[in-house]
Amino acid sequence: MAQGQRPNKDAYSLILEAIDVGVYKPGDRLVESDLAERFGVSRTPIREALQRLETQSLLARDGRSLIVNSLDHNQMAELYVVRTELEGLAARLAARHATKEEVRVLQDMVDSDQKLVNDPSALARSNRRFHKQIHLASHNRYLVQQLDLVHRSMALMATTSIAAEGRGEDTLVEHQAIVDAIANRDEAGAYEALRAHISTAFVTRLKAENEA
Repeated sequence: MAQGQRPNKDAYSLILEAIDVGVYKPGDRLVESDLAERFGVSRTPIREALQRLETQSLLARDGRSLIVNSLDHNQMAELYVVRTELEGLAARLAARHATKEEVRVLQDMVDSDQKLVNDPSALARSNRRFHKQIHLASHNRYLVQQLDLVHRSMALMATTSIAAEGRGEDTLVEHQAIVDAIANRDEAGAYEALRAHISTAFVTRLKAENEA
């Protein structure tokens, strides 16, 4: 079986996941033959997946090549405006609709992430799972779909705010505040806690971009 092959996923999902976890970063060139070998699929589905990703602006043309797209500061700011409001809404709805089991899962995530504070890459991956769990706990399929699109675009950012010094500890404190509000059925508190969390992440990311 080829490296990275996951038979239960299609070529589009495999490439998208590779971009999301940073295997392919903004500016990296994607080659059909390399991708086909990596994922153990033929070049036809790879070609179709690349065309789809280009249509979604996740890939861009660089001459005859396709590269992973990147976001400028204006695009990043626009994306965060949308993300902040949608994530806040998801937290508000989670405070209203989340089951006890879903709240327990969120708390377990925060607890288990304590051991990842000094591992920014692992914490960033766990952070994505945490936010996804909140989306699902909103019990609104249309909101989940829109947030999936937003987080797909987040993969085009070259840096992660969690990599900033001290941001790991702050992230977990903010996550705990969000979980507490959801557990207490405090809809307004959950909304504000998650919006504040995203706003802080945005400021941290901009600072990292400017210092890079």
